[in-house]
Amino acid sequence: MKKNELLLNDYAQLCREADCLEPEMFDKYEVQRGLRDKNGNGVVTGLTNISRIDAFEMVDGVKTPCEGKLWYRGYDCIELVKGFRQTGFGFEEISYLLLFGRLPDVGQLKQFRDILAANRTLPTNFTRDVIMKAPSNDIMNSLTRSVLTLASYDRNCSDTTIENVLRQCIRLIGVFPMLAVYAYHAYNHYQNDESMYIHRPSEELSTAENLLMMLRPNKEYTELEAKVLDIALVLHMEHGGGNNSTFTTRVVTSSGSDTYSVIAAALSSLKGPKHGGANIKVVEMMRDIENNVSDWEDEEAVRAYLKKILNREAFDRKGLIYGMGHAVYSLSDPRAQVFKGFVEMLASAKGRQKDFALYSMIERMAPKVIAEKARIYKGVSANVDFYSGFVYSMLEIPLEMFTPIFAIARIVGWSAHRIEELINMDKIIRPAYKSVMQKQEEYVALEDR
Repeated sequence: MKKNELLLNDYAQLCREADCLEPEMFDKYEVQRGLRDKNGNGVVTGLTNISRIDAFEMVDGVKTPCEGKLWYRGYDCIELVKGFRQTGFGFEEISYLLLFGRLPDVGQLKQFRDILAANRTLPTNFTRDVIMKAPSNDIMNSLTRSVLTLASYDRNCSDTTIENVLRQCIRLIGVFPMLAVYAYHAYNHYQNDESMYIHRPSEELSTAENLLMMLRPNKEYTELEAKVLDIALVLHMEHGGGNNSTFTTRVVTSSGSDTYSVIAAALSSLKGPKHGGANIKVVEMMRDIENNVSDWEDEEAVRAYLKKILNREAFDRKGLIYGMGHAVYSLSDPRAQVFKGFVEMLASAKGRQKDFALYSMIERMAPKVIAEKARIYKGVSANVDFYSGFVYSMLEIPLEMFTPIFAIARIVGWSAHRIEELINMDKIIRPAYKSVMQKQEEYVALEDR
């Protein structure tokens, strides 16, 4: 075994030598790393009518940072949240909007809720034979495995007509909470030696209510808890075609692949710590700050520790204040702005005002600390991940479930983008790479090397 490990180390070094490209090459050939230029602008790779992000505006012909806005099918997401919170839960209503391009009336919403409720079922023995076998502490891997296995139960798995794909997408939207929660309980039972709970979803409850009910041993939750989770799901539901997992959805869709493979690919993208795992890093960072700053109300002490984090002297020594900044937004992330008020209400109900005060202080202070350290081409502000992890912790949702909850929300956006790509697709998405090989080798026979 040790010999093999040594060989792997040698092989890894060969990879580094063979694959390392000089950073100057990207400038020389005008290649935008990460498909973004030095100003953070993304390469346009497609068109979409599903959502839009506003982070800049033209002022006297100059591109100028502005307060962020997120639009779902032409509706300001903040206005949508204000609207549905007065009447109930929004996940189902906004899912209808993203999928079908219009807000439902009362009858249409009831019909859609009934369809989702009817799809909250799994094949016979699926929980036992698939989810409970080889449970993992990585719930995203379990979720991906379950999605791929569901393909085996679908006789029309490879049919890419819009009607069939829509059926598949609605089914996945319905079962995602079950797949994720059951995977967590299986892991918690078999690896942590805790009790096993498999609560069946209720047709009468919303997605957020079912999620909390299935996750908690006693099935109990408050209306405030369910409504705050519902808002979190809506705010994470969609975010333009340019985020990594949604772009993955469209790339794999363009190849003609089936819905289960497409969504599995999107899940694999989302689970990365640079994408869906960001809120976990926020919670871990905040715990580290709480453990190392004795007085959470001492702004100078908090500022000094943030500088240590930024200087790679504290926390994970990556030099990042997690939850701050966004690839697109400049002055503000509208999702964080609308979410913060509900976070404060939940913190008050949970007796976590001191924690909320620390979050608020860091939200205000971190952009200034970052600006002192680095040249910033656009504004830095708290993003939605800064508060979502705090909310999940107040809801007693385990860390292992943070990214799966993101997936439970984002499956709606992925579905909308898959359908839009299928309707408009005429070519496979195939980006170009510039070869920078510098020499041509002559083949040498094996015995002569």
